[in-house]
Amino acid sequence: MTNEVFEALHLLEKERGIPVDFMLDKIRKAIITACKNSYGNEDVIINMDDATGKFEVFLKKTVVEEVMDPGTEVSLERARKISPTIEIGGAVGMRLDTKQFGRIAAQTARNIIRQGIRDGERGQMMQEFQSKHQELVSALVERIDPRTGAATLRIGKAEAVLPHNEQVGDENLKEGDFVKVYVVDVKETERGPRAIISRTHPDLVKRLFETEVPEIYDGTVEIKAVSREAGSRTKLAVLSHNPDVDAVGACIGTRGARVSSIVNELGGEKIDIVEYSDDPAKFIASALSPAEVLSVEIAEDGSHSCRVTVPDSQLSLAIGNKGQNARLAARLTGWKIDIKPESGFYGEEEPEK
Repeated sequence: MTNEVFEALHLLEKERGIPVDFMLDKIRKAIITACKNSYGNEDVIINMDDATGKFEVFLKKTVVEEVMDPGTEVSLERARKISPTIEIGGAVGMRLDTKQFGRIAAQTARNIIRQGIRDGERGQMMQEFQSKHQELVSALVERIDPRTGAATLRIGKAEAVLPHNEQVGDENLKEGDFVKVYVVDVKETERGPRAIISRTHPDLVKRLFETEVPEIYDGTVEIKAVSREAGSRTKLAVLSHNPDVDAVGACIGTRGARVSSIVNELGGEKIDIVEYSDDPAKFIASALSPAEVLSVEIAEDGSHSCRVTVPDSQLSLAIGNKGQNARLAARLTGWKIDIKPESGFYGEEEPEK
């Protein structure tokens, strides 16, 4: 082994991120295995110096009068050429020419080194994914499966698959596109580390606002809750910790610039930004935005349910298309919400006079 091997290891570290020391350890183990297979002897001294390119292998053998096992024994005459004072029963390191390895031993060594590269890549991939766990990342679309619609994305030096059901609405991803995804989880599988990524997860919107709104990033404004039906609508509840900062205004931005940027990233998904309140009635009324709420009656039985009254003209707006507005408001607040028009529930019997 010459300087070229060390240069190759440094190139491997640069291109694939596998540390040189990691691969040197794998090479040591490969040499020991090869010595065991070729000579029946795994008592090996290996000197590898990255700085000088020095590479030496010594097989330790016992000095004997008559050699019965060449793999583990050496004659006194040969031993004294290396160590003039050695005696019978002593041990001496015989310099080994790795070219003398048998074909099977050499193949075994190659397999161990290849496995070392695979292990190193898996370790790097796991580290790459774990550093981005529950974070927003920008990924490159490398290919689209024409049958399933799943997209293979490049995240740093690692790959991850974005299934079709984790893509937003009817978005049409193309090879070469850059998209933002949320790393939901990281799992170790038999086939290597796997990142569970999504564009439909509610926390994707949360991370997008953290990126776009400095007041959220520095903690002045806090996102208290998110409810989302990806590709259609999201509701976001925010709270300001500074009386001089309007939480909703900060998220919307000047002329809607901040929220528009996020809406564009999500392919036109509507976003309602509402003000959070510790008062359930206020929070529920706010959550039903853009509908106007006249009153909120909280159930006294502790069931986390309420009855909301809205003007007759606002009923369909409060409920939303196919019940979406009311459904998202209920998820956002954690309350069961019954909505009635100001004139009373439709179909409700008139009370007796």
